[in-house]
Amino acid sequence: MNVLIIYCHPSKKSYTHHILSQLEETLKRESIQFQISDLYAMNFQTDMSEAEYEREGFANLELSIPEDVQKEHQKIEKADCIIFLYPVWWSDCPAKLKGWFDRVYSVGYAYDQDKSQHKIQTMKTIPQGIVLCTAGHSNEFLHEIGIAESMRNIMLDDRLGKRFKHKEMIILGGTIQKEKVASIHRELIQSIGEKIKMHCH
Repeated sequence: MNVLIIYCHPSKKSYTHHILSQLEETLKRESIQFQISDLYAMNFQTDMSEAEYEREGFANLELSIPEDVQKEHQKIEKADCIIFLYPVWWSDCPAKLKGWFDRVYSVGYAYDQDKSQHKIQTMKTIPQGIVLCTAGHSNEFLHEIGIAESMRNIMLDDRLGKRFKHKEMIILGGTIQKEKVASIHRELIQSIGEKIKMHCH
């Protein structure tokens, strides 16, 4: 089985990067193959160009898909599970990850597929999608103010949607006082390998 990690954080000193290291250790221990799209390290272009909009906005499938987007499509097609790992910034993912969805979820590939008229590869249904996000506020507070629910609606219902068979969001909250939550978070990360094996035979 193959896991694709879409990782989005600019700092290797961050708690989110620390979680990435734990996730890598867990997958290696479980003998699960994985690759990482580190959006900042790749300097992934997140702003849609005018040429891309000509394709996306008007569903002009005759126009080509940019090479960097095609590379992400190739990674997706090899994946049995995709893990999105990022920090919660202003109630959502960082702009760079939002831009990844804007460009990689291209028309004809991720939505509005019409196989009868165009020979475009369409996105397969991924067996499992895991949204893994770190947050300064506690999970309880994020639930209390409704942010946890809104994030789940956006990520699981819209961005992952029917493109994934099994979907889960894990919020690693309370990182302002990370010494109090670090052990709990480590246990959650260590359980991910088993979850992947359960859904990705």
